[in-house]
Amino acid sequence: MTSTEKITWTIDEAIFEGHAVWRGDANPKPAVLVCHTWGGQKDFERSRAAHLAELGYVGIAIDVYGKGCIGDDKETCRALMEPLMADREKLRRRLHAAIEAARLHQAVDPRRVAVIGFCFGGLCALDVARGGLDVLGVVAFHGLLQPSGLASRKVKAKVLALHGYDDPMAPPSALTAFANEMTTAGADWQVHAYGGTMHAFTNPIANDPSFGTVYNPIAERRSRAAMEQFLGEIFGSTD
Repeated sequence: MTSTEKITWTIDEAIFEGHAVWRGDANPKPAVLVCHTWGGQKDFERSRAAHLAELGYVGIAIDVYGKGCIGDDKETCRALMEPLMADREKLRRRLHAAIEAARLHQAVDPRRVAVIGFCFGGLCALDVARGGLDVLGVVAFHGLLQPSGLASRKVKAKVLALHGYDDPMAPPSALTAFANEMTTAGADWQVHAYGGTMHAFTNPIANDPSFGTVYNPIAERRSRAAMEQFLGEIFGSTD
């Protein structure tokens, strides 16, 4: 049996909403939070939470914009994302609030939490690690790689970046800088780079070659397998 539930939390005088999915009873299980693309929490993120539930985790599609804040086109998506790109401390606070709300869910083992994300959400996942937040691991799918500019903290989480080598939004120079950043931080990090692969390679509806976003089913399959192996490593058994 699959269960779903909306969870809410408040920070910055705003309400935020997550979408939790799990299978079986409510005995505590590892949780994997799904950070959304620049468009906000939509069916794409909720479907990823459902897939994580099939793997035995509690999948929780989170929200860093505020309940009901959704971008419908490039202009509205950019207007939602850019304030948080400009204020990474605010973004970190919102991510921390989402993690703490997830820990309180009855189906979640609060000691076993990971964070994944896609595009802007990939940057969010990486900022969880950069901020020294207390999770076991983070996974960025075609994530933006810009450093936060904040004072460095000890990276506690294991880090996996799944990256299209031809991503125009994070070119090879940015990938090298990210690797150097993680090395300097003493992180346990991995990068899987997929040749001939551009931005948003996991998302069929984000197919816009002129914008640099191209769905790639082979890279999607490989990256999903890499994530599953990584989660198995950090969590061990889901029992």
